[in-house]
Amino acid sequence: MQRLYDFLRRHPTMVDSFWAFVLLGFGALQIVSESGSRGERLMELPVAVALCLVVALRRRAPEKLLLLAIATGIAQLVWRVTPTLANFAMLVIVYTVASVGAQWARRLALVGSLSAAGLYQLRWPTSAESSGHLVNIALAVVFMTIPFFLAWVIGDSLRTRRAYYAQLEERAERLQREREAQAKAAVAAERARIARELHDVVAHNVSVMVVQADGAAYVLDASPEQAKQALSTISQTGRLALAEMRRLLGLLRASDDSGGEYVPQPGVDQLGDLIDQVRGAGLPVDFAVDGAPRPLSSGVELTAYRIVQEALTNTRKHGGPDARATVHLTYGDSELKMLIEDDGRGAQHELYEEGGADGLGQGLIGMRERIAMVGGTLSAGPRPGGGFRISAELPLKPVS
Repeated sequence: MQRLYDFLRRHPTMVDSFWAFVLLGFGALQIVSESGSRGERLMELPVAVALCLVVALRRRAPEKLLLLAIATGIAQLVWRVTPTLANFAMLVIVYTVASVGAQWARRLALVGSLSAAGLYQLRWPTSAESSGHLVNIALAVVFMTIPFFLAWVIGDSLRTRRAYYAQLEERAERLQREREAQAKAAVAAERARIARELHDVVAHNVSVMVVQADGAAYVLDASPEQAKQALSTISQTGRLALAEMRRLLGLLRASDDSGGEYVPQPGVDQLGDLIDQVRGAGLPVDFAVDGAPRPLSSGVELTAYRIVQEALTNTRKHGGPDARATVHLTYGDSELKMLIEDDGRGAQHELYEEGGADGLGQGLIGMRERIAMVGGTLSAGPRPGGGFRISAELPLKPVS
């Protein structure tokens, strides 16, 4: 049964043609059974055929078939062709045009629906004259107009409902596209965040390892103990880098239920270990904290750690062999102030902006992106008297 229903939905013209043949059959029986002259019946037959054609092809070209139905009705009025059962096609085409036709066709169908009964009473007034009362004529016009008007109203209501459903579907599709776009933007933002994380991990730890390796090679023969200590620092730095990279790569896994445990994101509490590591790599660093430390949101914790890490990495790259650095944190009422500066020769400001001479680092661009994500501010530039200074303020948000 479902297959038959689907077939009929795919071939609506075939269904309309079936009902058109049925209507033509009943109209032909009525014409044959009438007692009029042969000439009158011969004129009624082409009218019935034209009206049944309107029913058969109503969905293919509703506007054109409405004009055909009107022309047929006018021909009936002019040549006094008596209406038959085939005139039921008038109701069908009014309903069809009201539901799927153009605006001008809908208006024309409404005008025709309201005027058809009156024109009929003017052309065939015999039944009304027999009563001798205009009230009967008016009632006849009203009762004959009601079916046409209802057909138009039902068709127009169906058109309105169909347009409403189409609007809902279009809105649902638009919302789906917006959700997909937001998901893609979130994925892109997450990838950018992971890229910054990887840059910070690799740039900092590899820089330490290179410095220690060069130092070990330099003192290998003269001071084996210092070389051994440098190799130990390389080993510890490598393990730390691997641990952080495992954590970051774990975020790229397709499944969230893998059960793996990764190193927590570093924060302000780990700055002491970071600075000890930098000192062990040969860069003197003064570290001071003012104010009462307090728990921070994870975003602020990570941002503060990465800014200090990036600033000290740039100092080792560009500050020269005799550079010294200072890291100063100040806990205020609503912000965490950070000051990282060095007294080295520094690099050109453009290199900091572009992320290094190779153009592949994040530099100040990465710092600004991190701080913007937590609603902070950043100021960076040459330091009076030589060196470079980075000043940042991060909002102290409650821990979520």
